[in-house]
Amino acid sequence: MNQQTTTPIPLVDLVSQQAEVAAEVRAGLDDVLADCAFVGGPVVGAFEREYAAYVGAEHCVGVANGTDALELALRAVGVGRDDEVVLPANTFVATAEAVSRLGAVPVPVDVDDEHLLIDPAAVRRAVTSRTRALVPVHLFGQCAPVEELLEIGRDLGVPVVEDAAQAQGARRHGRPAGSLGAAAATSFYPGKNLGAAGDAGAVTTDDAEVARLVRMVAAHGSEQKYVHAEIGVNSRLDAVQAVVLRAKLARLEAWNGRRRRAALRYDALLEGVAGVRRPAEAPGNHHVWHLYVVRVADRDRVLSQLQAAGIGAGIHYPTPVHRTGAYAGLGLPAGSFPVTERAAGEILSLPMYPHLTAEDQERVVSVLAAAVRAPVGAHR
Repeated sequence: MNQQTTTPIPLVDLVSQQAEVAAEVRAGLDDVLADCAFVGGPVVGAFEREYAAYVGAEHCVGVANGTDALELALRAVGVGRDDEVVLPANTFVATAEAVSRLGAVPVPVDVDDEHLLIDPAAVRRAVTSRTRALVPVHLFGQCAPVEELLEIGRDLGVPVVEDAAQAQGARRHGRPAGSLGAAAATSFYPGKNLGAAGDAGAVTTDDAEVARLVRMVAAHGSEQKYVHAEIGVNSRLDAVQAVVLRAKLARLEAWNGRRRRAALRYDALLEGVAGVRRPAEAPGNHHVWHLYVVRVADRDRVLSQLQAAGIGAGIHYPTPVHRTGAYAGLGLPAGSFPVTERAAGEILSLPMYPHLTAEDQERVVSVLAAAVRAPVGAHR
């Protein structure tokens, strides 16, 4: 088979998802357009109630995007200027951005080598009298070891705020991501397990006061029109996104089940493939495989060969937060977080989505196995 002319396999397939919900979404949009309830309104309220129930939280507040969600959640639990917030170095930059936008200081720490999740021992070493929150990131679709961070938080008297942007449907010891800390932030960016048709996000919490503060600050600091208790922002979930999210939420468990089956197929296909380190599900976790991330030597060459063969592989994330130009001011040189930095040169995300076929996975693994067997320096 000529790999150059074979139909490409995308990293994420949103077309198949949209086809599955198209009729329901179209009907919902017709209702929104007829009612002209574009910002807030009954469909947003319905989604907030449904998502809160799904994650087992008392409250859900829809906002404009996941970064806003984390910033608003941190602000609602009391994080402010010059406070320190501990978070993993191995995360998307938005986790740190949300902290910085409050005038607080992100404090990155290293991750464990097996699952690339925040290392509780590193958190204990990093906390100070200025620490005001701990932010575990539920990375790639599985939960961080939250119970250990909750213990640290109790010792310090500071809250745990989950970054659950990659973990809709994940569980830790049977409890859903989004219900494990004082509050949780999630993103509904289109490529997430639960994705909107644009930017969207939410904060979930059991704390009525946290939910009230998030909702107020997200509406220009106002609970009553033209009465502004404090300086806020404009960050609201719109009805169009809520229509899409409701349709997809009804299918999320089934879609996550397909992701789990696809991950098992990858595991079986990659067993015995020398040079490919497979990802692992941590004990106590129900992984929903937002991403299937392997680790290989000479990663950039391997990635190039996959892409040349029409395989939509990617990297999540090539540069740790502390090594970006945006955070050079933290003064953390290369070598500060050895596990994160080593992994950043090895990680490779393979195609993963609910509609991925077994045949496509076989092709992905065939190309990957050939690439890792190629001598170093080949195909440059």
